[in-house]
Parts: sequence; structure tokens; C-alpha cells
Amino acid sequence: MAPSQPPADRRNFRVAIICALPREADAVTLLFDQFWDEVRDPYGRADGDTNTYITGRIGDHNIVLAVLPNMGTNSAAAATASLRSSYVGLRLALLVGICGGVPYIGGSHAFLGDVVVSKSITQYDYGRLYPGHFAVKNTVEDSLARANRDIRGLLAVFETELMRERLQAEASGHLNHLQKVARDKRRRANYRYPGTTEDRLYSSDHVHKHWDSCDLCADGSGAFCEAASKASCADTKCGSADLVVREHHARDDDFRPEIYIGRIGSGNTVMKSGEERDQIAAQHNLIAFEMEGAGAWDEVPCIVVKGLCDYADSHKNKAWQDFAAATAASVAKAILGRYAAHDGDRASNQPNDQRPLSGRSVANNSFGNNTLINQGDVGGNLTY
Repeated sequence: MAPSQPPADRRNFRVAIICALPREADAVTLLFDQFWDEVRDPYGRADGDTNTYITGRIGDHNIVLAVLPNMGTNSAAAATASLRSSYVGLRLALLVGICGGVPYIGGSHAFLGDVVVSKSITQYDYGRLYPGHFAVKNTVEDSLARANRDIRGLLAVFETELMRERLQAEASGHLNHLQKVARDKRRRANYRYPGTTEDRLYSSDHVHKHWDSCDLCADGSGAFCEAASKASCADTKCGSADLVVREHHARDDDFRPEIYIGRIGSGNTVMKSGEERDQIAAQHNLIAFEMEGAGAWDEVPCIVVKGLCDYADSHKNKAWQDFAAATAASVAKAILGRYAAHDGDRASNQPNDQRPLSGRSVANNSFGNNTLINQGDVGGNLTY
């Protein structure tokens, strides 16, 4: 039974959601079932904590949502440490948002809007730079610890065929609900599926540059053109001959995100090179690239849940960011629906006379955490 009253204090929160960007948090908040802070913040924060929080409920879980002040592993580490100092009872944090994806995962094609879930994290830009070679520090002392047993058990269940189908069906339902709520609230973000024709993968050696009317791009020296880096492929006239032809798993009127579980690369640089992407992904068996997981991983038990908004190459494409944030939020809610609350946590959520100001319901979500949504055969592939 989901709690209908807010918890007594910060110690009773067990789950946190962390977003690096406001657009990511906007998608997540559309899937809250209740908010506890509509009138005021009833919980405060510990001395020295510089974060500002949104609190509420998703399904059976009281949620504290933090938005990072900046992107990157350092910002994530500092903000997550502050979060932990205020909310000392946390058992799980979901780092939800968007990332750059590897186009081929375990022999399958990954597409924009699909979602990756971390089984482990590799900080691929942490190491030693030798002449002509960069060596990632990957000894036991230097590497990030693996997830705790609670998270490993949860992810292991998600790798079964039965739970894979349930998770994808539930995520699809949450995505539909998010899109409806966004329309009703007239949100500025566009959470509609952009369409298969907007999902363009170029060969890894196809450089994003001006293909006409630019002396810098045309001189053959390989010099960096800042104007080209900020322009779309339509503006730079990237050639269609270098597009990779793939059979898409989705229809424009029925997109269900595939969910991939595996190792995610995390670093302080935005991956914008197809050739570097393929080389580093092959070297470390990565399925995606993002910028906050390595910072949050050591501070709180963490799962990275991110939607693919580009292919981590040089081709600029912002059309997918809102939709990828929505698919990630939807999968995160499906994961929380399968993350069982402990008996002690349920008891701590019983109402008493010292509860802070109660929030009011903001969404009547027909895809509740205890509802199994049967939608026939659901495609998908969970893989390392």
C-alpha cells in the first residue's frame, strides 16, 4: 500500500533521484504521484548542504530529487555527498537523465530513445597519459567498487526474460502517462517521439564539418571548426551517403524503449568522436558514455538510468534530448516499481501526529507500481 502521508523527517527517505540537468528533472517530476513540498520545504537540510531538494512519492517510495548545479563527476560527487549528509537513511539513488550511446550493444542495434542501466561504471578518462597512449587506472585500489548486493540482486532479476518484458511494458505505460501529463500541463518540452527518420547514425569516420563554403573545414588540415561543432547536420550538409542503414525496432506510432544493462563509461568530457567512442567502448566493454556516474557511485548505492540522445559522435542533434529524458524517467519509475520496500521502511511511513504538512496528489497514474501491464509480446534485449 503506497503511503498517503509524508514521512516524519528526512531519516525516513530511502530513495533519491539525481539529475544533472533541469530538463532531466522536468521529465522525472511528471511521474511523481505526490509532492510533499508544494507549500514549503518541510524537511530542510543539514548544515553545509548546498543542495535544494524536491520531495514527494513515486509508488511505494518517498523520493528526494536533487538537481546538480553543474555537469561532471566532480559536481556529482560534491552534490551527492551533501545529499547523503542530509538524507542519512538512503538505500538507493537513481542517476536519471540523458547520455551518448554506443550504436551496437552485444550484437544488437541500439537506437536513440533506448535506455541504458548501469551494472558497473568505468571512469575512462582517469589514468596516465604516455607518449601516444593513455592508460586507464584499473587496479583494485583505483577502480570504482561494484554495486552492493541489494542492487546486484535487483539487476540480476531484470536480466530474466520474464522481468525484462514486464519492465519494458511498465516503462512504456509510464512514458504514455508522462506524455499525456506534459500535454495537459502545456509543458514547453517536447516529449513526442521524434521518429525513425530523425534517428541518423553516421559511420564512425565521418567527420561533422562544413562540407562547403568554409575555408577552415576545406583546407584538409583537420583543424577544429567551432562554428561547425555548433551547427546541425542539415546546416553543415553532412552527406547521406555516409549514413549507416539499419532496420529500426520501433514504429513511429508505437515506441517502446529497449533496456540495456551493462558497463557505462563516465568521465568529465563529452564524448564527441565516433572513432574514439568505438575504440574506448571496445577496450572497456562499454554500452554508453555519461558524465556523472563516477562521482555519485562512491557516495551512495547508485544505478545510472539514462536515455540515448545521441551516438557520442561529432554530429550535433538536440532533437532527442527531451524524449530521451522521458524514456529514462519512465524506466526509472518501472525500476522503482520493482524495488521492494523493506518491512521497516513500510512501518516508518505510517502516519502519526507529528507529520509535516501533507502534500496533495498531483497525478492519478493508472500505471501504478503494483499493476502488471499486459501488452502482448514486447521486444527488447537486455545485455552486457
